[in-house]
Amino acid sequence: MIRIDGVHVRHKARSGGLFRRDAVHALTDATLEVRRGEIVGLVGESGCGKSTLARVLTGLQKPTEGEVRFHGRDLWAMSAAERRDDFGSAVGVVFQDPSTALNPRLTVRRILRDPLDVHKRGTREAREARVEELLDLVGLPGHTLAALPGQLSGGQRQRVAIARALALEPELIVADEPTSALDVSVRAQVLNLLVDLRERLGLGMVFISHDIQTVRYLADRIAVLYLGRIVEEGRAADVAGAPAHPYTEALLSATPSLLETTERIVLTGPVPSATNPPSGCPFRTRCWKADDDCATAFPAATSGPDGHRRHCVHPQIPTSPVPSARSTA
Repeated sequence: MIRIDGVHVRHKARSGGLFRRDAVHALTDATLEVRRGEIVGLVGESGCGKSTLARVLTGLQKPTEGEVRFHGRDLWAMSAAERRDDFGSAVGVVFQDPSTALNPRLTVRRILRDPLDVHKRGTREAREARVEELLDLVGLPGHTLAALPGQLSGGQRQRVAIARALALEPELIVADEPTSALDVSVRAQVLNLLVDLRERLGLGMVFISHDIQTVRYLADRIAVLYLGRIVEEGRAADVAGAPAHPYTEALLSATPSLLETTERIVLTGPVPSATNPPSGCPFRTRCWKADDDCATAFPAATSGPDGHRRHCVHPQIPTSPVPSARSTA
């Protein structure tokens, strides 16, 4: 459905003087695809490039290098009108904080109708009917339409944000940490809603989170990012059940699980800068397996069974097949 190939995103940042500008390597040589009806999870610590990758996937960020293809068409070779009409209506976005993602001065009815008005979908009566349908789709009562965002709870606001993302019947939803601003008791409701919508509507979904355990049971595939690079990608059961990259091991060890007992991996060493990334593997300054070979060049991708890819000189190779994560949940 959508594929990015060899994408780089570099920003200019002022540093060291009035006229000096350094390049911030927000994303480096990223390749990823999302198929219809599947959930792809993006995980990594803050500043690793997850949100930048989401902006590239949604057309909000033009890559410095590389291609973004939507149904085989180069997104940035399209005219602005084609991107708005063909691509813009096919992609919905759910932002991290619903309290800032919704206009506090507009009622829920107006918030949900705005995308329909902008894209001129149907008659006025059809738009009103669609608004009511969207509200029902995310499980909110009808009287919510007259409310302002400030009169709703955090979970209700996020449901409104999800309904807005679905207004134009998109093929892809990009959810950028949609539960991080919510109470723990509400997170499960929103996650279950997203899974239910995927199954009912056949949506493709990109789910961004720093919590790999949540992504593990939600996603079909997982891509792990570190300092702007995808260092590991594969089926969720493979990446989370038998991680091949040391950074993925460290992420899993830092997240508690009720099903498994893991030994905490404490990372030491300098955290690299995005303006001056280290040579070779970007994780080598904090990796307990690093040696001189890791400093020469970024490791080429090596593939295991079922397309499990990793960029590591010293990967951990599983000794037995990994069961499906969902079957053990």
